Amino acid sequence: MTAALTHLGAKGEANMVDVGDKAETTRTAIAEGLVSMRPETLKMILDGDAKKGDVLGTARIAGIMAAKRTHELIPLCHPLLLTKISVDIEPDATLPGLKVTALARVTGKTGVEMEALTAVSVACLTIYDMAKAVDRAMVISGIRLVEKTGGKSGDYKVDAQEAGQ
Repeated sequence: MTAALTHLGAKGEANMVDVGDKAETTRTAIAEGLVSMRPETLKMILDGDAKKGDVLGTARIAGIMAAKRTHELIPLCHPLLLTKISVDIEPDATLPGLKVTALARVTGKTGVEMEALTAVSVACLTIYDMAKAVDRAMVISGIRLVEKTGGKSGDYKVDAQEAGQ
């Protein structure tokens, strides 16, 4: 990888990138993450029997809210007017656990990768929080960017080799 780090100044100091001269384009990012758990925990969540309430609905809302506040959490991120944020949570019996996928979209001068990654991270943490009373051994893993479109750097999509990681 030969690209320079854009958030570092000439002397290595933190620097918020000036996006003022960039073109406004539609930019989309998709991220994913996994929460592995005991089969009984997954069943409890899917049956809606968690003591704290609707785990999936709460995690979905938490992810959406987090994406909208990414610039408050990640110091050098620009505040964005998101045009779309969605969080999908699907059971995966092979884990066993849940796969969380977030899509973020904006028409703007900078990308939405951090918003999608933040949405996934907070949704996974919310799942953990809501079920930790019955399964503290849950594992959050595999949080990564799956795809991005738009912007000067072009499109990115995880390839088959990366997908198997």
